[in-house]
Amino acid sequence: MKCVILAAGEGKRMHPLTYTRPKVMLPIAGKPILEWNLLNARAAGLKEFIFIVSYKSEMVREYFGDGKLWNVKINYVNQGKPLGTAHAIGTVKPFVNDFIVLCGDTIFGINDIKQIAKKGTKIGLVKIDNATEYGIVELKGKHVMKIHEKMEHPISNIINAGVYHFNKHIFDYIRKTEKSPRNEFEITDSINMLVNKEPMEGEFLKEWRDVVYPWHLLDANEELLKKMKTKIQGTVEKNVTIKGTIVVGKDTLIRSGSYIEGPVVIGNNSKIGPNCYLRPDTTVGNFCHVGNACEVKNSIIMDYSNVPHLNYVGDSVIGQNCNLGAGTTIANLRLDKKNVTVVINGKKIDTKRKKLGAIIGDNIQTGINATINIGSIIGNDVYIGPGGFAKREITPYTKIL
Repeated sequence: MKCVILAAGEGKRMHPLTYTRPKVMLPIAGKPILEWNLLNARAAGLKEFIFIVSYKSEMVREYFGDGKLWNVKINYVNQGKPLGTAHAIGTVKPFVNDFIVLCGDTIFGINDIKQIAKKGTKIGLVKIDNATEYGIVELKGKHVMKIHEKMEHPISNIINAGVYHFNKHIFDYIRKTEKSPRNEFEITDSINMLVNKEPMEGEFLKEWRDVVYPWHLLDANEELLKKMKTKIQGTVEKNVTIKGTIVVGKDTLIRSGSYIEGPVVIGNNSKIGPNCYLRPDTTVGNFCHVGNACEVKNSIIMDYSNVPHLNYVGDSVIGQNCNLGAGTTIANLRLDKKNVTVVINGKKIDTKRKKLGAIIGDNIQTGINATINIGSIIGNDVYIGPGGFAKREITPYTKIL
């Protein structure tokens, strides 16, 4: 059986992080989302993969290659212009018979993938509190009757989780699928035709983490870190305090006086300290530097980024190749303690979070004593000068002096 993973989309709701990478390549707990799905599917017994790619596909191909590093076989199909999920799945028709499909930007558990891969046409289901942003699945017993797309007043809280088991028959219905009101060919429309002719079972999942907006990376990061075990491959100097689970990559140096409260993951070739404080649920990437008198809490710092002098980073995501000048501080809590709201692509969104710092794209530089306000969304290649104040949504290549 082959595993098809949908990895073609940009993920516009993930701006500014996806201006420079596909959504599936966003890192969580030290690995891209797509790699977590690959590892879980492999652990479920699947060895042959097809990645459907399009947006910045070279990044996926360069990272995963032919799959030998993961002891699997990976082939690629380029969707071209993304025209919807049915169109994407339709591109693999010449290469598959009985197969499963995973949405590459949602993390699925090993046992759930095993259940979906068992004999028979299936769809993964999840119950959630707010189902308005998802397809609602109408059931009769175990059988799917219909999928209703994004209902303002959902008939239930059972949603389409984005994992499927199909056979060749699905391509007959994909061929008949017409464009939806969103001007896309939706796999849910194809499934609605299929279930009128043959049975499809719903399978409730036990592990499922959808990642829609940038702050959802922090939720997923926290979940995955809690499952890890301590593994130290780098060098830890004397007088370093470590509490809880910590993963340290090769050639990473943790200098004297550093205080680390796990769970924390630090990548390869990074330098931590001296005299810094890493708090729980933090991931630091490869070739990073967290320096003297810095505090990082519940955050993701991507590869080649530096938090080197007198900095505070809380509840934030920092992209690749960023450098925070001495004294740069990121606020993460409103004075009135209300939910943090952000603006992404000009749209105001309630994050439902009491604490959220900044979402920072790649190649950001700040000068000394720069301040970044709560809920700031900062595009790639932004320059914030000494004493600068950044807030709300800042478009790429902006200079704040």
